[in-house]
Amino acid sequence: MVRVNRDAMKRGAYFLVILLALTGLGVALAAHFLHDGLSARATPTHLEAMAARRVRHMVMPESARQARNPLTGSPENLHDARLHFADHCAICHANDGSGDTLLGKGLYPKPPDLRLRETQTLSDGELFWIIENGVRFTGMPGFGTPGAEDDSWKLVFFIRHLPQLTTEERTEMERYNPKGPEDREEEQQEEDFLNGAPPQPNPKTGHHH
Repeated sequence: MVRVNRDAMKRGAYFLVILLALTGLGVALAAHFLHDGLSARATPTHLEAMAARRVRHMVMPESARQARNPLTGSPENLHDARLHFADHCAICHANDGSGDTLLGKGLYPKPPDLRLRETQTLSDGELFWIIENGVRFTGMPGFGTPGAEDDSWKLVFFIRHLPQLTTEERTEMERYNPKGPEDREEEQQEEDFLNGAPPQPNPKTGHHH
């Protein structure tokens, strides 16, 4: 009877040690992943980034990773993709793919620099799948629209081209970036001036008598 009680006490002690160890590990992991509280201004740790990439790879269908781009990288397709990216993607990713935008800096995790190895080494199928489906728990939405898959495949070409993006291409893209009312008003005033129309007073700065 005494030996049975001792064995039971030993098992209980082992269980308690394991429970405490698991609790400590859970607290450590929580502290690691919730660094800086819940602020979206924080930067994911190396461990978080590595784990996220690994999970993304595991959950992506093998057929998606092996998919080949059915389009050709023609100048026309690349041009269409460049303007599409400027209008739909640059608000977070920036025209050059750096992610250095006001909105991008406020996301958690931050948009990746699409010019770097982590993105450029993804297969065409992986890039297409991400564009179409988005990435859960990030700011990346899914843009897939039935019948419009060619738009996403064209963007795959443009993402490959980002490391070689020229100044002229960036300048062209700036004309297609989404603009607010003040930007559109300023552009209209510039166009009117070039066409010889008299300048119009800005209602925010005009004087009233």
